Amino acid sequence: MSIQRFEVGPRMSQCVVHGNTVYTAGQVAQGARGASVVEQTRNILERIDRLLAEAGTDKSKLLTANIWLTDIATFEQMNQVWDAWVTSGNPPARACVESKLAHPDYKVEIMVTAARD
Repeated sequence: MSIQRFEVGPRMSQCVVHGNTVYTAGQVAQGARGASVVEQTRNILERIDRLLAEAGTDKSKLLTANIWLTDIATFEQMNQVWDAWVTSGNPPARACVESKLAHPDYKVEIMVTAARD
């Protein structure tokens, strides 16, 4: 089975496809550093949409999602955006935890796994 890698850097790929499974790296709001949790979540989900499309799938085929928040008190703010974005009837298995992130400007990080047909 072949492996495809997208947006390959020296340290990691932003997306990897093996067979019919698509894995994204943890995505942060590069276009909204320092912005609110709502804005960062929106930016991240737009990026995930683009990566999934590039890999030949979409959010309706999500299998899992891992979400990291720097402050769990912002859980509802993140969920506002997430709930409007996730495909109705097709939510993935999901975990959300509080954690320090790689840079203090980042408040949210999201990593997903999806199927593709």
